[in-house]
Amino acid sequence: MIDRLRLGLLLGLLVLTAAPVARAGEEKADADQVTQAIDKRFTALDHRLDELQKQVDDVLWFTRLADVADVDKVYLTGPPNPKGKEIYGIANSRHPLRFHAYTFVPRKAEGQRPLLVFPHGGVHADFTTYYIHIVRELMDQGYVVIAPEYRGSTGYGKGFYEAIDYGGLEVDDNVAARDWAVENLGQVDPKRVGILGWSHGGLIALMAAFDHPDKFQVAYAGVPVSDLVARMGYQDQEYRDLYEAPYHIGKPAIDDVDEYRRRSPAWNAEKLRIPLLVHTNTSDRDVNVIEVEHLIQALKAAGKTFEYKIYKDAPGGHSFNRMDTRLARESRAEVYAFLKRYLEPGR
Repeated sequence: MIDRLRLGLLLGLLVLTAAPVARAGEEKADADQVTQAIDKRFTALDHRLDELQKQVDDVLWFTRLADVADVDKVYLTGPPNPKGKEIYGIANSRHPLRFHAYTFVPRKAEGQRPLLVFPHGGVHADFTTYYIHIVRELMDQGYVVIAPEYRGSTGYGKGFYEAIDYGGLEVDDNVAARDWAVENLGQVDPKRVGILGWSHGGLIALMAAFDHPDKFQVAYAGVPVSDLVARMGYQDQEYRDLYEAPYHIGKPAIDDVDEYRRRSPAWNAEKLRIPLLVHTNTSDRDVNVIEVEHLIQALKAAGKTFEYKIYKDAPGGHSFNRMDTRLARESRAEVYAFLKRYLEPGR
């Protein structure tokens, strides 16, 4: 009798204590769902704000360069997105990725002009009016410029953002933009084509030059991302998450060093076949100088002929020669003199 009573009391206690635990579990599940819903809404809002900012920048490009350039924004295609969904039975391999590109043609241009492909920087970014003074300088020299909004760029929605392929297919998008300009812009001389970029745009310039020496006559890379293996080591986890995202590389560098090397200029230096100028800065807090020094050492070890300059604590850090300072203008003058040797914009 006593054992039955004890058993009854024990079962009663279990029921009484389990009810709050169950309710707490349900409340936690509800809270998690609410949090996920809020995160989803904020993500959608972020992309919408990026789209609005892109529209503002589009207006600024057209208005602020109207005096020196014919500005346009064209729609073209690059390689298919391997992560895309098959729709209506149409295989993804049959569906090239679509993206935009800005084109700038000097108003004073006569005859065929040299072309510069100008990829923007940033893991996820876009070609903003941050570069407007540089494009204006290129117009004054007589270059035609195409600036691709390659896969992963911001301002075009979540799907395009998640199509990112850092150091991979985005490089092919820039080459596709080069090919489009040569084929469709009558002002372009196909034998005088260069590529220039800063930061991640510098990485793209390097990889495009390495992999397509037949399509470019010269390249410039300013403070270029050069070694993703080293970069993952000194950056924080928030930055690494951009690469480890399931829609991107999907794993950390420690789990696949070769994949990160494949996307890094310093580990592909032996491919260089065209004239190259590299600039870096010892006070760069974004692309640490050790990355670019590795690139320089790798190019030397491969016996490559190229030019470079390491600025010592130049004011401005990562942006030192993209600013409106005297030093920045002098540095860009070095870039323009180098490009002129091979592209002859004056003839």
